[in-house]
Amino acid sequence: MQFLSYICSLNYVIMNTKEKIAALRALMLEHGLDAYVVPGNDPHASEYMASHWCEMQWISGFNGESGTVVVTMDKALLWTDSRYYLQAGIELEDSGIELMRESDVDCPSITEWICDQCTMNNEQCTKVGVNPEMFSVDQYSAFRNQFSEAGIALKSIDLIKPLWIEGRPAIPQDKLYSYSEDFAGESVESKLARMREQLAKKKADAMIISALDEIAWLLNIRGNDVEYNPVVISYVVLEADKCTLFVDSNKIDSPAQNYLDFNNIDIKPYEAVFDYIRSLRGTVLYDGARVNEALYEAIPEGCKKINAKSPILIDKAKKNAVELEGERTAMRQDAVALTRFFKWLEEKAFKHGETRTEWELMEKLHEFRMMGENFVEESFGTIAGYQGNGAIVHYAATKDNCAEVKPEGMLLLDSGGQYLDGTTDITRTVWLGGRIPQQAKLDYTYVLKGHIALARARFPRGTRGNQLDALAKQYMWEAGITFGHGTGHGVGHFLGCHEGPQNVRTDNNPTALEVGHIISDEPGIYRTDKWGIRTENLITVIPAKATKATTTEDEWLAFETLTLCFYDTQLIEMSLMTEDEIDWINAYHVRVYKEVSPLLNDDEKSYLAYKCQAIEY
Repeated sequence: MQFLSYICSLNYVIMNTKEKIAALRALMLEHGLDAYVVPGNDPHASEYMASHWCEMQWISGFNGESGTVVVTMDKALLWTDSRYYLQAGIELEDSGIELMRESDVDCPSITEWICDQCTMNNEQCTKVGVNPEMFSVDQYSAFRNQFSEAGIALKSIDLIKPLWIEGRPAIPQDKLYSYSEDFAGESVESKLARMREQLAKKKADAMIISALDEIAWLLNIRGNDVEYNPVVISYVVLEADKCTLFVDSNKIDSPAQNYLDFNNIDIKPYEAVFDYIRSLRGTVLYDGARVNEALYEAIPEGCKKINAKSPILIDKAKKNAVELEGERTAMRQDAVALTRFFKWLEEKAFKHGETRTEWELMEKLHEFRMMGENFVEESFGTIAGYQGNGAIVHYAATKDNCAEVKPEGMLLLDSGGQYLDGTTDITRTVWLGGRIPQQAKLDYTYVLKGHIALARARFPRGTRGNQLDALAKQYMWEAGITFGHGTGHGVGHFLGCHEGPQNVRTDNNPTALEVGHIISDEPGIYRTDKWGIRTENLITVIPAKATKATTTEDEWLAFETLTLCFYDTQLIEMSLMTEDEIDWINAYHVRVYKEVSPLLNDDEKSYLAYKCQAIEY
C-alpha cells in the first residue's frame, strides 16, 4: 500500500502508461485479483463515448475506438481489430503493453488467454476483476461462464475510478432538446404506444433502456453529450402506465421540461436508476447486448427477467418516409459541400506552389459543410489520409501530427455530417496529380467494381447482409486481395453514423435486410506506406421492380443509392470495366448533376458538369 499511496500522490495528468499500470496492479493485489479487464466501453454500450468513460484509452495511451486491456501481475496486453493494427503499433510503443491482433485467426480470445496464463506452471488463478457498468449482460455472462469452467471467479469491482482522479473529465452537462416530429416523422405518443404493445406481447411489466440512441429515438430528444452523436446521457424505464427518464437535472431547461411534461415523461436523477430498478416488480424486459451488468444486478431476484433484442433497435433501423426524405435532403446539402471542397482542392489549394496539411483539408471541408442548411456537426472525425496514411483504416490526423499534402499522389477522404434532416457518411479517393501508377488504377477499379456490384444487388426478402458481402469483394478476391473491415454498417437518422442491427460483413448476422434500412457500401484496398483506396456511398433498401421472372414485387428487394458525389474517373482502369458498370456510373453522374447543380452557382455548376461528364467504354 505504500507504493500505491506514492502513486496516488502523483499528478495524474502527466502520469505515464507504465505508472498507471503499476498503480492498477497495486490495487489488484489489495483486492486479491490475478487479472483485471478494462474494455473500451461505457455504461450505455456506445460506440462513441463521452470522454469521462474512456478508461481503456486512459490506462493504455491507445486512442482507437475499439480495444480491451488486460492487466495481470506481470503482463499487460491490448486486444484490438485489424482497423487499428498500425495505429496501435505506434501508440503502444514503449508502453509495456503488448498488442494482440484479435482479427488474426491464431489470436486467442481474452478469456482463452487469461485461462491459459493463469493456469501455467500449475498456479491456479482465482479471481478476475471487471467493472460491471462497462460490460453488457451478455458479455459479462460469457466471461463468467468461460472463467467458471477454468475454476476462475469473476468479481464485479471498479478499480479505475479510485485511480483516475485528477484530470478525469466530468459527465457532460449539455442541455437536451426536443427533436421536431417534422424531422422524426412520428410522435413520441405513437412510439411509446408501439413499444408498450411490444411489452404486452412479451407479457412484461417494464423495459430497461440504456442505449443512448434508442432513448433519443423513442422520446424524440437530442443533445450534445457525445461528440459526433446528438444524444443525451440518460436511462429510461418504460412501463405500461409510465415512462421515466433518468437524467441529470442540469440538462433540463424550461423548454425541455415543458416538452417532457407534455409527453407525460417523468424525470428522475441519472444515478437514481439503480434504486428505481430495485423497486420493480413483475417481469422485466432488457436487451442483454446493450444493458449493462450493473443494471441487471439491480433487478430484484423475485422478478422474471426476459433477455431479448430491443424492439426499439429493430424499429429505429427501419426509416419512415419522412426520415428517408430527410436523408435525401441531407445528401444534397452534403454534396454541395463536397463539390465546393474538391473544386477548392483542385483549383486553389496548391496555388503558387503551396502545400497543405491533412488537418487543413479537414478544416476546409468542415467550413464548407457548415454552410449547409440544418448542419449541426460532423458525424465522425474526418479521415483525410494522404498517401500511406490512407492505408490506416481509421487514421486520425491532428493539428500537430499530420502529413503535408502535395499536388500529387493519392488522398482518401472519409467524412460525414449530422444534419437535422439526417446523417451522412461518404468516402472518396482522388488522385491529386502526377503519373498514376498502374497498380493504383487496378486497385481503384477493383474497389469501384465491388462497390457497384453491391449497389446493383437484387435479392429475395429474408436475405442477410453477410450473404451479400462477397459481391463487394469478388473482384479483389480474384486478384488475391481483401480487406479486414466491414463492407457496410447501418446508419442512423440524425443519430449514430454506425447503428445496427443490420450490416454487410462476413460475420453471420441473423438480421435480414428490410425496406427502410440504410447501410454503407464501402469496400477498400490498403497498401501499407503507399495508399488507401475506399469508395463509400450510403444505400437504402427498397422494393425491387418486378420482372418477368418474379411473381410479385414484394418478394424481391434492391438498393437505392442516397449519396450524391462524383467518382474520380481518371483512376478507373477502363479495360476492367463492363458496359453495364460504365452505364451505371454515367447514370449515377447524370443524377448527381441533376440533383446538386440547382444548389450551386454557375462556376460550381461548370465544375460539377466536368466531373460528371460521361465516360465511354
